[in-house]
Amino acid sequence: MADNTFGAGEAGENAFPDPQDLSYEQARDELIETVKILELGQMSLDESLKYWERGEALAKRCEVLLDGASQRVEAAIQSRSGDGDDGNASN
Repeated sequence: MADNTFGAGEAGENAFPDPQDLSYEQARDELIETVKILELGQMSLDESLKYWERGEALAKRCEVLLDGASQRVEAAIQSRSGDGDDGNASN
């Protein structure tokens, strides 16, 4: 079962964990829930703005983590191609 952390903590301004502390999966799941809540359209403008800002922070966290993963994959590919294996097999 996934560890859902959204909405944990104190009520008010500190109700949500810092996006920097979330894994990609946690940030993505909370972002999905945040979008669903916003789509309901049942909040005041001020509440909606707070959720929108939270969604932006979560999206940024996901982007940073995905960029990091992409860089790791690219580095692994570069490292592999630098091992003398040019991809041409001799038969």
